[in-house]
Amino acid sequence: MQKHYLLGLISLCLLHFNCSEKGTPETSLIWDSWGVPHITADTTEELFFAQGWAQMHSHANLILSLYGTSRGKGAEYWGKDKLQDDMLVHTLGFSELADEWETQQDPEVKTMATAFVNGMNAYAEAHPETIEDQNKMVLPLTAKDVNMHAMYVVFTRFIGGNDLGRVQQWPDIGSNAYAIGPQRSASGNAMLVQNPHLPWWGEFTFWESHLNLNGKNMYGATLVGLPGIAIGFNEHLGWSHTNNTIDNADTYELELKDGGYLLDGERKEFEADSKTIKIKESDSTWVEHTFPVMKTIHGPVVKQTDDKVLALRMVGLDRPNINLQWWRMINSTSFEEFESALKMAQIPFWNVMYADREGNIFYLFNGLVPQRGEDAWEYWDRVIPGGRSVDVWTEMHDYADLPKVKNPANGWLQNANDPPWTSTIPMALNPDDYPGYMAPRSMFFRPQRSARMLIEDESISFEELVEYKHSTRLEFADRILDDLFAAVDASNNAKAKEAKVVLEAWDRESDADSKGMLLFFNWARKFRVWNPANYATPWSMEAPNTTPDGLADPESAVKLLEQAALEIEGKFGDLATPWGDYYRINYNGKDLPANGANGSMGVFRVAWPGNTDEDHIYVGGGDSWVGVIEFGEDVKANVLLSYGNATQKDSPHNGDQLELFSKKGLRTAWLTKEQIEANTRTKMVLQDGVFVTIE
Repeated sequence: MQKHYLLGLISLCLLHFNCSEKGTPETSLIWDSWGVPHITADTTEELFFAQGWAQMHSHANLILSLYGTSRGKGAEYWGKDKLQDDMLVHTLGFSELADEWETQQDPEVKTMATAFVNGMNAYAEAHPETIEDQNKMVLPLTAKDVNMHAMYVVFTRFIGGNDLGRVQQWPDIGSNAYAIGPQRSASGNAMLVQNPHLPWWGEFTFWESHLNLNGKNMYGATLVGLPGIAIGFNEHLGWSHTNNTIDNADTYELELKDGGYLLDGERKEFEADSKTIKIKESDSTWVEHTFPVMKTIHGPVVKQTDDKVLALRMVGLDRPNINLQWWRMINSTSFEEFESALKMAQIPFWNVMYADREGNIFYLFNGLVPQRGEDAWEYWDRVIPGGRSVDVWTEMHDYADLPKVKNPANGWLQNANDPPWTSTIPMALNPDDYPGYMAPRSMFFRPQRSARMLIEDESISFEELVEYKHSTRLEFADRILDDLFAAVDASNNAKAKEAKVVLEAWDRESDADSKGMLLFFNWARKFRVWNPANYATPWSMEAPNTTPDGLADPESAVKLLEQAALEIEGKFGDLATPWGDYYRINYNGKDLPANGANGSMGVFRVAWPGNTDEDHIYVGGGDSWVGVIEFGEDVKANVLLSYGNATQKDSPHNGDQLELFSKKGLRTAWLTKEQIEANTRTKMVLQDGVFVTIE
């Protein structure tokens, strides 16, 4: 009798999410039909324990491979292919920095990280069968692993990614974001679009979760291996991030002299040390690799030749509370609280796009911008001669100095990785009011397309915003085809005229069934879209969303079209081959037609090329997490995690959302008790440090 009563009470608590009778289980974990965990707890410790458990359930082997790499022990665990990663981690001093961070971090962020790894370790102990043998040596995980993984991602992939040459293989890494104000919204409610573009693998993988702490709902995504929510929303507000045009890492070229380096004409000693890395050769043998680690006043030496070295300086090494700032952001209930979290200035990179239930919209060129002596962007956008101490910056700009726009007159804000000046059209920010090194002046075709869709719609509905998010129309095609057609008409090129017929019938979209996209894509690659010399009218700040325009060399453009047509005809036999026959999704056994393209041609729906074979290109990244949110009396959200919410090989959610991606679909974010109950697959409750399933 007592046993049945206890089970009934547990079930009642799970159904109502906020059971508070003393002695009854408070922490529950419900898995829905898309593999999204809905976690309810009444303490921060148990919430993050549950999140760690759930994230390990979805991504156990990915997390262990990421943490092993971030520790700088990949070669010791998996062999020489990881040696360069290990050397970078040790060269940048992440282990020592993590020890410093541990002494500096706010107690709350320590609690979060400790509970998170405790949950992951508990899952691994309870479910050892889910861990591949090659990854078991990474266990147990520690809070230091969380810090080192955050460093690896933030510093080597984003802040220092360009300087270290680690992002060049992705043609359009970045994001889109919209915030629509009440005066531009058909419903009178503010709306937000979250749309990061990242590779579909490794440390760039997103994970979706729904957290409920003492009745407060929080929903969104973070990168695998990190606690909390980095792009999210609640009933009151939400935000997204996009990569910004911020220069907060510099590479300095230093001249060597007598075993030291020159600074202001004087010889300086390196701060020198050595590191030893173990390299696994077989299951029972390792060899050791010892290499020098050197630092200058500029930062660590990342490359050395006989007479020069390159040293890297990055912002953010003194900001240990990045995860705490995201936690404060997702817990905010008003713009004032949210802005207070932003002023913590712990997140060193990424724009912030914001909307809330009160009708506020806001854009911030977020990040740590060094206070520099030379004012020109061009001075810093290069490898800098490192002989002058005045070029070694130390101070950061305050929050008050950063470009930002709140509630602009036009009622909308956008960012598609363009500089802050074009967050609104007409521009609300004047770049002359800021230091020249704050951001460059440019607006590529994707942000031009982004702005055009909003400019042309005075009353935007939720459904229209979803449609705009999925727009595959090419801004570059709209800009240049009239000039290309005129050039073809003026020529005697028969094959180009044949190609023109196909392009005239083309819908200028990159949908799977678009006929002409493949031909135009091949021509545009040959034309080199972003070579300024190819246009009769160059891009200008005075007409940022309508330039460049015209063909500088019409005859050459026609010849390139002939070449493109001959190649497509020779390979596919038909100039009007549908885009989806060539552009595909190939992920975890799924083979589907793709839509979208590299954003350089002005496609808002970004799906960039990854792997190729003889007859196809396969999507390798782009649209990852998507959220379209309306902040009415009740929050409304449609979302998608393109590749699914798990990477475990046997998980049904490894790739299960790709069919929606292929069809340009989204799914409802289930937030209410009724929605969650209707879509529950598994109910679990925390008992004695483990989650057990409740039938």
